[in-house]
Amino acid sequence: MGESIGTDVELTLTGIAHGGFAVGRLDGRVIFVSDAIPGETVTARVTDDSKASFWRADAIAVSSPSPHRVPHVWAEAGIDRPIHARVGGADFGHIALSHQRELKRDVLKDALSRFGKLDETEIGLLLDRVESLPGDDERNGLGWRTRVRLHVNEQGQVGPRARRSHDVIVVKSLPLATEGINRIAPLSDNYGMFGSVDVLSPSIGDPRLIVGEQKPTVIRERVGNREFRVDDNGFWQVHREAATILTAEVRAAIDPDFFDATALNLDLYGGVGLFAVALAD
Repeated sequence: MGESIGTDVELTLTGIAHGGFAVGRLDGRVIFVSDAIPGETVTARVTDDSKASFWRADAIAVSSPSPHRVPHVWAEAGIDRPIHARVGGADFGHIALSHQRELKRDVLKDALSRFGKLDETEIGLLLDRVESLPGDDERNGLGWRTRVRLHVNEQGQVGPRARRSHDVIVVKSLPLATEGINRIAPLSDNYGMFGSVDVLSPSIGDPRLIVGEQKPTVIRERVGNREFRVDDNGFWQVHREAATILTAEVRAAIDPDFFDATALNLDLYGGVGLFAVALAD
């Protein structure tokens, strides 16, 4: 394997896969293509041919664009840039928001069918309730991340990584992140030999940086009337509304006729006890 890397191929994309890849086929082999949309015809450059059953490729030109294609929300991830210089982390950024959701629904539907073994009726009942979180539509699907990890290259430059690479890409902004993160993110600073810089914006207090392996400190997060104290390098839901929505969904799913809040109940999610608190309430 390896002889096909760098080869340009013309593909018509027919489906969507987990990870933001559009799916095409070449001589019976599946090709997972980044920066493309189902229905498009593109020229794609093979970037990984290590598997016999499938290859990976990146679109470099679109000869028949989808009506759902839009300018990428992150300029440094655009298809006009060289493949190695495209920042990762916004795989659907070139797709209109409403169509992004349709494609994500398709991915979820496929997973529920193939792995969950659910039938069409069961899947329809579940996916009928898929909807955006508060504030997402108003922000065009941007500004939701409350934590971002940036990396530092050998020159001390700070930025996210290129897709499927350890190369650091210098960027001007972080469109998926909250306003607080964008305000303090050290995108134009030099951080010497520190390997990483985490930028986080808790729901209580000011945004902050975690530089390298510095000692953890405590941040506070609020969900409803509850306040959680967690290490700043620990786990918390990354979407600004996720903890609140998940708590509400767990509470709504509880049947009080079959649940005893005073009994021994297990929160198996493995986080900070968000659902245990929801059950206790």
